Amino acid sequence: MSARHPIISVTGSSGAGTTSVRNTFEQIFRREDVSAVYIEGDGFHAFDRDTMRAKMAEEPTLSHFAPRANLLPELEEVFRRYSESGEGRTRSYAHDEVDAARFRVPMGQFTEWEDFPPGSDLLFYEGLHGCVVDNTIDLARYPDLKIGVVPVINLEWIQKLHRDRSIRGYSTDAVTDVILRRMPDYVQTICPQFSWTDINFQRVPMVDTSNPFIARWIPTADESMVVIRFRDPHGIDFSYLVSMIHDSFMSRANSIVIPGSKLDLAMQLILTPMIMQLVERKRRLG
Repeated sequence: MSARHPIISVTGSSGAGTTSVRNTFEQIFRREDVSAVYIEGDGFHAFDRDTMRAKMAEEPTLSHFAPRANLLPELEEVFRRYSESGEGRTRSYAHDEVDAARFRVPMGQFTEWEDFPPGSDLLFYEGLHGCVVDNTIDLARYPDLKIGVVPVINLEWIQKLHRDRSIRGYSTDAVTDVILRRMPDYVQTICPQFSWTDINFQRVPMVDTSNPFIARWIPTADESMVVIRFRDPHGIDFSYLVSMIHDSFMSRANSIVIPGSKLDLAMQLILTPMIMQLVERKRRLG
């Protein structure tokens, strides 16, 4: 952690909804005039699309969830370097034709590495591995605010199935194969990270999602509740949150449950003072 160069990480698996959470953070940054530099976790995959397909043909259980399929030592070095000096570098990955046109690289390829612009207030990471801790890597020690985005598993699969079919053009069988291949790494690498996060947002559908592979629609926000869990509830004004968020309630001493449609409001109320505390501390130190 660094008072002069704070880091925020948002961790969630593919289809969890981290992009929506990033959008909320960006709204807060714009409103509060916070200058952020960004890392998208896809940029730290170890292989481009063609190479990854060849690797998976050799090793059927390999997935992007696996540490060995990512540049985690390099990511840890960027976290360390930024926390010390406010410097670092990143790159982007072109998932589809829109990304390819925006980044001016072929689909399935990476951009060149680029240094962060100077003078940022904080670093914002969004991806799969923001809190990985194992025998060789400790990414969780660097971020000053760690957020987990963790829908219940069937909802996560529904969201991934719909996204990969509608946006990336995959078949249901292809997406199902990816889910199955990722399961060992989901259990061993993704899930343990949510024990390190400061706040977890877990969306729970209030409709039947028993068979996610035939679901025609993603449950809407109005058909969902969100469990918000604080690792350390000290200093959290739960009575204020319950009074401000209609139909919310506390389910445990460190958890509040809100209607799914109130997630953006809840994030604004919870995260804005935390972000500003980090930024104001940085600015006081110069």
